[in-house]
Order: sequence, then C-alpha cells, then structure tokens
Amino acid sequence: MGKTDKGLTLRFITLAIGMFAIGTDSFVVAGILPSVAKDLDVDVPTSAELITAYALSYAILSPVVAAVAARVPRRLLLIIGLVVFIVGNIGTGLAPGFEAALGFRVVAALGGAMFTPTAAGVVVALAGPERRGTALSILFGGLSAATALGSPIGTAISGFTDWRGTMVFVAAVGLLAAVAISVALPSVPSPPAVTLKQRLSPVTDPRIALALLLVLVAYSGLFILYTYVSQIFAPATDGSGRALAWLLFAWGIAAVVGNMTAGRLTDKLGNRVVINTAGVIAVVVFATTPWTSPHLATAVVAVMLWGACGWAMLVPIQHRLAGVNPEVAQMSISLSSSANYVGVSLAPVIGRFFLDHGVDMRYLGMPSAAIVVAGLLIGEAGYLLIKRGMRRAQAGDGDAPADVRAVTAR
Repeated sequence: MGKTDKGLTLRFITLAIGMFAIGTDSFVVAGILPSVAKDLDVDVPTSAELITAYALSYAILSPVVAAVAARVPRRLLLIIGLVVFIVGNIGTGLAPGFEAALGFRVVAALGGAMFTPTAAGVVVALAGPERRGTALSILFGGLSAATALGSPIGTAISGFTDWRGTMVFVAAVGLLAAVAISVALPSVPSPPAVTLKQRLSPVTDPRIALALLLVLVAYSGLFILYTYVSQIFAPATDGSGRALAWLLFAWGIAAVVGNMTAGRLTDKLGNRVVINTAGVIAVVVFATTPWTSPHLATAVVAVMLWGACGWAMLVPIQHRLAGVNPEVAQMSISLSSSANYVGVSLAPVIGRFFLDHGVDMRYLGMPSAAIVVAGLLIGEAGYLLIKRGMRRAQAGDGDAPADVRAVTAR
C-alpha cells in the first residue's frame, strides 16, 4: 500500500470514529429500554419511542440539512454536527421526564443528520470507483464497530450506574470523535450547492427508488428484533444487563466482520450476490428465534449470524446506489441513509403493532423475517430493472438511460 493509499485510509478511519459515535447512540438505547421505562414511568414499548424519535428525525432532517448547509466547509460541518450531537445526548441524560427526553433525542438526531451524509459524501469524493466498496465499508465499519463496542459498553454502564450514565458515555464518545476529526482530517472542498429539490431528485429514477425502498423495508424488518432484544433474549440472559451486554458484544463483533467482508466481496462478486445471500441467512435466523432465544449458546450463534448478515447488506446496497448513476452518487447515498433511519424508526412501531395484535414476543422474529423477504423482493425488482437498462444500452437502444453503462451492479 502506497503513501497515498495509507493517507486516504487514515482519513476514512478518522471519519469512521465519528460514525462510531453516531452508531453508539443509535444502537445503545435498545439495550437500556427497561431501565429507561422504569425511571421515566412508562412501559417498554412506549420507551421505544425514543428510538423512533431519533431515527425518524434523522431521516427527515438529513436531506434538509444537506441542502441548507451545502456551502459550509465539510470539516466544519462535521465538527458542528458532533457538537449538536453531544448537546442532545447530555440533554437526554439530564431529562426530568419522558417528553423532555424525546425532545433531546431530536436534537441528537439533528447532529447525526449533519454528520453522517457529510461523511459519506467525503468518502465517495476521496475514493476512486475501484476503491468505493472498500472505502464505504471502512466508513460504515464505524457503525458496526459501535454495535461491537459502543452499544454493549453503554449497556454494561447502565448496569453499574443507570441509563443516564449511558447517555453521558455516548456524549463522551462524540467529544472524542470531534477532537479526532479536528486534528486528523484536512480541509475538504465543499461540493457544488444543491437545492433540496435537486437533492431529492434521484428518487425519480425508479432504479434508485427501488434500492432506497429495499433499504427502508429490509432494515425495518432487521431492527424489529433489535428494538426488543432485551426482552426476546431474556430467557437466555436471565434478565441480566451484563449478560445482555455480552450478547450485544457478540452481535457487534459479527457485524464488524460482516461489514468489512461485504466491502471486499461486493468489489469482487457484485452487490446482488452479497445482498441476497446475507438477506436469506438473516431470514432463516429470524424465523428460528423461537427455538434459539431460550438458550444462551444458541442465542449467541443466532445474534452473530444476524449481526453479520444485517450489516453485510448495507455496503452492497450503497455500492448499487453509487453505481446506478455516478453523477448523483453522493445524493443517492445520503438518501439511503435517510431511508435506513426511516426503516429503523418504523421498527418499534411495527413491533408494537404485532405485539398489540396477539403476536407473542417469542415469535416476533417470524413477521420480521417476512418483512425482510419483502425487502429482498423489492431489491431483486430493482436489479432486474438495472439489467434491462444495460441490455438496452448494449443493443444500441437510444431510449436507454444515458448513465446505464456506468452501472456497477452485477
């Protein structure tokens, strides 16, 4: 690896530290829901609205912030985003009641909305097409590393202190990320100003729209179980917060491996193979949770397969979006982040719907698996549409999309 490659990799890792902070905040709340519910005097499904508030606010604010702050220097925007994120988490930890906590989750989401799409855009700009998959896997490796370390550490902290101590920990991680970026990341040129209408324009391309819908649907299914992970695997952990932290650690380690492996496999095999293989394995894991969740040994195997496959899907989907139309790749990836968070925000709502309509907590994995299957079918429809456009272009059809030859899907 040459000096240039090493320099780029260091920049990607620096941004991944920030993603680690954002990811820790996104995933740690699920592990502390019982503690939050008890302290704020609400039930667990209601406390799960903290996850929905954060994820939905992020999804809505992300494209808006990207358009409004288009002329702000990239490094400055990254640091400001982390400062807002820190304020939101400290406020959540000091909140006197549930409504105040919800409000500060929106503030934290604003910080995440400022940081994540900006970081993804910087990575795409710095990495050439031949390194795009690997570069994205490094960046989003920060998110998967948050599941491996940040979330279980935060869950364990709540066992020693309470959930408020966990939020202080998240804020401290955000501060560390802000310092690292201010020191290690050089100035990055701002992209040309793009209006909100232009930023949303990739959705009008059905190939991109189907990829975004794949993200939304698949990740709503993937995160239903994560929302209620403390309850679903309570028989295996005996309700112990420390045991749950170790289970989340196993989930996160597998997520890191799945994410990093997916980047290389996507560059080698193409995104379709990685998306479908990982998705089918996740479906099988979810459908069998009634039999794997009661025992610690089988629970560990299940959550590791789940973590690896869930995170292995993200990079190839980003890869597909970047390749469909390279001219709008940064905007497409930004929208995919919003779609991801819409899916995550819907997960607690969908999970509560099933629980309220007679589905036992033990069997919640079955409707979750069905939703992931629906996402895979949507993704397959998008792939077939891309292939049809490529065939038309190869046949000299003048009506084929002008950018179709740049498609990297295989």
